[in-house]
Amino acid sequence: MKRLAVLLLLSVILINAKAQSKDEAEVAAGVEKLRTAMISGNKAELESILSDDLTYGHSGGKIENKASFVTAISTRKSDFKMIQLNDQTISVTGDVAVVRHLLVADTNDGGKPANIHLGIVLVWKKTRGQWKMIARRAFHVPV
Repeated sequence: MKRLAVLLLLSVILINAKAQSKDEAEVAAGVEKLRTAMISGNKAELESILSDDLTYGHSGGKIENKASFVTAISTRKSDFKMIQLNDQTISVTGDVAVVRHLLVADTNDGGKPANIHLGIVLVWKKTRGQWKMIARRAFHVPV
């Protein structure tokens, strides 16, 4: 009887671990879709992965909602030439995922080329079976 209880407990743990790794993979795919959409300016791709309730925080303190963020990227007002994500971690708890990474990018905002190096925290929420980004905060990190 004891052996059966241990086997059941182990199977529950393994099932949860597998489900979590599937969620982590789905969130990682969403982050990659965001990265490529920010470079391409693809409005439909951006809109497909962002929550309607998005709050997008920039390192300088500016906060955008979904509409203003998508407009800035898709009209190239905020123009990313290259984005590299380093040291990414993903932590999933239930239907919420927290992603942390370092973002290195080449931009051309308002005709001014720049190279940026920022810490990023993203919050994703699973709604109706799909992961959507609901929050983002950027912050300066030592180079």
